[in-house]
Amino acid sequence: MKLRSRMRCLLTCFHGDVPMDENEKDRTDPIPTSSAAYSARSMSTATSSTVPSGSDLTSSVNISDMSAESMQRLQQYPSFSDQPAANLRVFTYSELRSATGNLKRSLLVGEGGFGCVYRGTLKVDASPEEEATTLEVAVKHLNRNGLQGHKEWLTEVNVLGIVDHPNLVKLIGYCAQDDERGAQRLLVYEFMPNRSVDDHLSGRAIGTTLSWPMRLRVALDTARGLKYLHEDMDFQIIFRDLKTSNILLDENWNAKLSDFGMARQGPTEGLTHVSTAVVGTLGYAAPEYLHTGRLNAKSDIWSYGVVLYELITGRRPIDSDRPRGEQKLLDWVKPYLSDANRLRLIVDPRLEGHYSIKSVAKLATIANRCLARMPKARPRMGEVLDMVQKAIDVDGGGDGALPLYCYGSSCMEDEGGRKLEQESNRRFHGSCWRAGRGKGPR
Repeated sequence: MKLRSRMRCLLTCFHGDVPMDENEKDRTDPIPTSSAAYSARSMSTATSSTVPSGSDLTSSVNISDMSAESMQRLQQYPSFSDQPAANLRVFTYSELRSATGNLKRSLLVGEGGFGCVYRGTLKVDASPEEEATTLEVAVKHLNRNGLQGHKEWLTEVNVLGIVDHPNLVKLIGYCAQDDERGAQRLLVYEFMPNRSVDDHLSGRAIGTTLSWPMRLRVALDTARGLKYLHEDMDFQIIFRDLKTSNILLDENWNAKLSDFGMARQGPTEGLTHVSTAVVGTLGYAAPEYLHTGRLNAKSDIWSYGVVLYELITGRRPIDSDRPRGEQKLLDWVKPYLSDANRLRLIVDPRLEGHYSIKSVAKLATIANRCLARMPKARPRMGEVLDMVQKAIDVDGGGDGALPLYCYGSSCMEDEGGRKLEQESNRRFHGSCWRAGRGKGPR
């Protein structure tokens, strides 16, 4: 009964807990959305003047065109006092202000369209005999002036409040409180000290990159998280915004999916898809979803194939800073996939040959299957997971390998790789989180 209650909570979240403009509601009718019904949205933030290559997509609803009634409905926050919150802890605003040093600027680790993310410390309840302990957390604070963020905040609470998997970022609790300053909406997550996969692949840490065994591990952990969402529950969740910036790394370098604000329940029995407003990130979104708005789990499979090529090449899906013929990753890799000798030419040069070409070839083969033009031809996530595991087995599992590879002469490994780990901690400590789809400090 408890699970069914949570499922009802999730269904409510996905299909109407926050009223929307009629043109933006999820639909299960067969009417496709025009390919022109989406627009590019800048990902620039106050913490970075550089705009990443891939722009997010948002629905075609123009805020200035919305009726006053729709605006009023969007601004109404739901009350959680009468809803099950699973195992989530309900925080007061004062508790979270205290945990983050009154939202201290020096503790800011990310800023974007959703709002700001701060590093915080919570006191953990202990018995009288035990010494009090603390827990590091990431606190995401909703921008009160945003509209889209309200729905995404609610979706994250409902989705992460009922899922439980080691490859999904854990939501510890939330705050939904009104005070004299207005509505305060915050989310509290486990802290992920080793930042995102994108941070490591993008070159922001000069001199280090993810080692090849670590990239295989990211591929495996990501597949495990997606399989759980797609196949291991009584209902299906489509992540809808899979990208390397939404794959975070914990203190043990385990990869976990984060940012569930765009997640949607999959089609119910008898339906092949749900039709939605098109959201996501250019370069990752499946082509049939972009052109029709028809969404199913195979859309996530396409995005996973793109992520695999990012892990192989170290390049972003779209990069306008590269020569014209190399700006679109999937187009650039095609001529090199015919044989192993040419395949080496697309492997991230920062690895300096420290990889197995056999596992690279297997990962590229998996990516190609995930990127089949026809969604029906793409494998299910369970099949993908099995294939990735076999690719890792070719390398003997990569047990004991360092997560970062140090290239060039910028840092040298000493015995046991201690200097490399110290360099990693120095460069990445404390700056791991994204707020909405913005960038953290560089």
